[in-house]
Amino acid sequence: MADLQLTSPAFEDGATIPDRYGYTEDNVNPPFEISGVPSNTESFLIVVDDPDAREPAGKIWDHWVVWNIDPDTESIPEDWDPEDAGAVTGENDYGETGWGGPNPPDREHTYRFLLYALDDRLNLGREATKDDAYDAAEGCVVGKAQIEGTYAP
Repeated sequence: MADLQLTSPAFEDGATIPDRYGYTEDNVNPPFEISGVPSNTESFLIVVDDPDAREPAGKIWDHWVVWNIDPDTESIPEDWDPEDAGAVTGENDYGETGWGGPNPPDREHTYRFLLYALDDRLNLGREATKDDAYDAAEGCVVGKAQIEGTYAP
């Protein structure tokens, strides 16, 4: 069985995220490719966060939380509207739903793009946060993939 993989045609794992995806730029999500999906996957959960925000913000900053993504999804286009695809977008730490791009206040930060394959769908409303999604997904994760990218002010 292949391992779940997440890649982006916009940047390599560990490389610089193009400026256009930043919160004060075009503020659109980068495109992604998904492969190696476990056969018992019923949905995907995507989380994008910034662990380097602990010092300036006092917490890991959540930029995007999307769940109930169709398990047959092989690619996510740039500037994707998850709601159009039947997925649900939760609240990010900007107090908004949807993509909230990188916007480091102090220096270059490393952003995590996390993909979880779940063997169930999550019963959460749009007001849910990353923590709510993680709580709901507990015991349902059948695969995980991650890539990282850096972004500087």
